[in-house]
Amino acid sequence: MTLPDGTVVPEVVHLNQVIDHPRMTVGDFSYYHDFEVRPDYAAVLAPYLFPFSAERLVIGRFVQIAHGTRFITASANHALGGFSTYPFRSFMMTAETTEEEVAALLRTLDGRGDTVVGNDVWLGMDAMVMPGVSIGDGAIVAARAVVVKDVAPYTVVAGNPARPVKQRFPDAVIEALLTIRWWDWPVERIEANLDAILAQDLAALRRAAEGVRR
Repeated sequence: MTLPDGTVVPEVVHLNQVIDHPRMTVGDFSYYHDFEVRPDYAAVLAPYLFPFSAERLVIGRFVQIAHGTRFITASANHALGGFSTYPFRSFMMTAETTEEEVAALLRTLDGRGDTVVGNDVWLGMDAMVMPGVSIGDGAIVAARAVVVKDVAPYTVVAGNPARPVKQRFPDAVIEALLTIRWWDWPVERIEANLDAILAQDLAALRRAAEGVRR
């Protein structure tokens, strides 16, 4: 982020410019704000997502992620099939243990699948997203919410565990927005129609969408 006077704010980063992780995909313009510059943003956001993990973290376009947000992915889980959840075998690895053996060990855990964040989602400060959750387009996750279940598009959730607080728009408007999908437009088209996007002018947005489809 660059301020009008030319000052660069290094704590705000576009994530797909600073993350190169085989199990993480981030869409254009999605950003993260921390209170300090981090050497490894993937490790900060998803500390248990390893290159050999089975699951993925998928983040859409124009996602806004505040300081302290964490994605607890499936590789953080412990096996639940026995009498104990203690990860004995994790402490029995040696220099001879191969990456394939570690990957096989992770597959025995209580895997919940991929974690998916839609487009134009806002995650507030210290939000925590648990394994296998899907957060719909346009949703808002309140500060310090713990998301343990899927979040519907354009829904505000808060609390621990996070529960729906309200739906941002009427059903018909949400359906229209999910059809229009302005976040998939070319950048020039988005910039030309910011007034419609930011002012909730659905009629203008529909007109712009017609222009995209032509």
